[in-house]
Amino acid sequence: MALQKVQFLPGFNKQITDTQAEGQWVDGDNVRFRYGTPEKIGGWEQLGTNKLTGAARAMHHIVNSSGVKYSIIGTNRILYAYSGGVFYDIHPIESTTTLTNAFSTTNGSTSVTITFSSGHSLAPGDIILLDNFTTITGSNYSASDFDDKKFMVTSTPTNLTLTITMPSAESGSGATTSGGIRVQSYYSVGPAEQLPGFGWGLSSWGGEASNPLTTTLNGAINDSTTTVVLTSVVNFPSSGTNFIRIGTEDISYTGISGNTLTGVTRGTRGTTAASHSDGATITNVSDFVAWGETASGDLVIDPGLWSIDNFGNKIIALIHNAQVFEWNADLSNATATRATIISGAPTASRDMIVSTPDRHLVFFGTETTIGTPSTQDQMFIRFSNQEDINTYTPTATNTAGTQRLADGSRIMGAVRGRDAIYVWTDTALFTQRFIGPPFTFGFAQVGTNCGLIGQNAAVEVDGAAYWFSENGFFKYAGALQSLPCLVEDFVFNDLNTTANQLINAGINNLFGEINWFYCSSGSTVINKCVTYNYIESTPQRPVWTTSTLDRTTWQDSAVFGKPHATDYDASSNASYDIVGNTDGCTIYYEHETGTDQVTSTATTAITSNIESGDFDISQGGDGEFFAKIRRFIPDFVSQTGNTQITLQLRNYSNDSQASSSLGPFTVTSSTTKVDTRARARAVSLKIANTAASQNWKLGGFRLDIQPDGRR
Repeated sequence: MALQKVQFLPGFNKQITDTQAEGQWVDGDNVRFRYGTPEKIGGWEQLGTNKLTGAARAMHHIVNSSGVKYSIIGTNRILYAYSGGVFYDIHPIESTTTLTNAFSTTNGSTSVTITFSSGHSLAPGDIILLDNFTTITGSNYSASDFDDKKFMVTSTPTNLTLTITMPSAESGSGATTSGGIRVQSYYSVGPAEQLPGFGWGLSSWGGEASNPLTTTLNGAINDSTTTVVLTSVVNFPSSGTNFIRIGTEDISYTGISGNTLTGVTRGTRGTTAASHSDGATITNVSDFVAWGETASGDLVIDPGLWSIDNFGNKIIALIHNAQVFEWNADLSNATATRATIISGAPTASRDMIVSTPDRHLVFFGTETTIGTPSTQDQMFIRFSNQEDINTYTPTATNTAGTQRLADGSRIMGAVRGRDAIYVWTDTALFTQRFIGPPFTFGFAQVGTNCGLIGQNAAVEVDGAAYWFSENGFFKYAGALQSLPCLVEDFVFNDLNTTANQLINAGINNLFGEINWFYCSSGSTVINKCVTYNYIESTPQRPVWTTSTLDRTTWQDSAVFGKPHATDYDASSNASYDIVGNTDGCTIYYEHETGTDQVTSTATTAITSNIESGDFDISQGGDGEFFAKIRRFIPDFVSQTGNTQITLQLRNYSNDSQASSSLGPFTVTSSTTKVDTRARARAVSLKIANTAASQNWKLGGFRLDIQPDGRR
């Protein structure tokens, strides 16, 4: 009986069967490879005691001229600045309205209606800040329940009203009047998730179906008429809740009798009832949707995204397909100020970046006419004058300019590299290099059929760009290279392809890792991670792992010393700063600290495991003989707490694995050997930990294994 050393190649290989993967690892969770051997990943600890409203979609770190460190975090609702353990709301204000006698409540209801004197443009999910509140009558609510508080809009019954939801119900008679109040509305960002047909961009204000069905009105109606007669109802839907549009008014109905609509409701979807003349055009808008309603069809709507960079000590923050803002981190009262819109800049762009060292502000997928969002061209690039973020019109004496890319249908994203900006469309890769006047930048296409899968799915490290494409994983370091990936089929078969814009990449240079966080099939929130280790990888053996680590943003350790990341919980609405939040919350973490997940309320074990492919006795051919295992010698480079080791057995490739009768075995740092009785043609190894304060790094592993016959 001789001890047999069992050795494994680094990384996972999910491209082959467990039987083929002898001498390889095939699966695991929350593990990494260093110096060729696996170990549990580091823990993480919550920063700050509060949860942020919505899903974080961008993060950027900066140190101002006084040495103050800031983390700028953009969720789909709020732009935050984190410093010194505290989160500050720096979100820009879009409009300010002062109202009087605007509040109404109902006994027993948590809903509060706010009535505007003129039309508003708010939608469910938007954020408003109420202040300068004076008095409220007929209510158990007081001014302090509203003053200097932020609310999420619950509904917009009309373009003159909106509702908010209070934590407790009205117990008074119901307020019908109130004193003065100032309503400040936040710029909208977008939905937390990327869903087919969700309201943003498909609304009755923006995304209408092509060639909608139309007819005419048979008889004039006023703003209160509920008898609506069509000239023809052919092909108009007759069951369920449906919608027509006359002029700017949307009208719902639930049935048709002859040519007459039944169950009519006037002025729906935030529109206002109005009078319409005989013969007015009627459009079937049942397939159009209002904000927050679900639409049918295959169109996928982008989530609420940010692009964040810094121009010196100024933070530049762009809302995806919308406006761009600046925030001065150098101000002595910076955390008490808000981001403000950049004058002269484009007002609708897909992405943004600051070029260095030449210092131009560059917009991608932007307007051809500045200030006119309807001219947004998904392939158009515009850049500012050098050292001037307010000037974008090219002249003979400045360096502002434009460029339109040719390969692809839209620019997906851009990353600043060592000597160039990398720009991806949905099909190709371009480089953008500063060349000076008169052209400012030179553009070159350096790759095709390698487009970026999502805006944040690319990184640059050590002069090379790495990215996630619909055609696989790629690297560019002077030449396009397809990255061999031993978990590729697993990832792409597991990927939710309708949530590609949520994919985000992050570098962990402490361990040479590039993480891509993504939504698995059936999930609309990030719940999986695939990792490439560019230090451990060789041409002969690329090192990849997969895990359940779920992070919506990731920022490397350059400013704060350790990586920072955000985790989104769609089911938790316990926002510290938004009353009536229904959009989930984000927790902000520092990584590579300790062994566990530590939040402000609890410490939870980070479970980790790794599983090998099948291996068999070497004598007698592959699997010809049964193997009998009587003992094994564990070997860990380091170990804290207990580790569970399981010998998984099977006789044929298609058999289900079964644990040895005495396992799993608990191994401590003082365990010298483990006696067991196990018999099978094929054996695999599983190492795991499940409790808090446990850590491990595997060394060698030896088995007392011998042939045991053919039957």
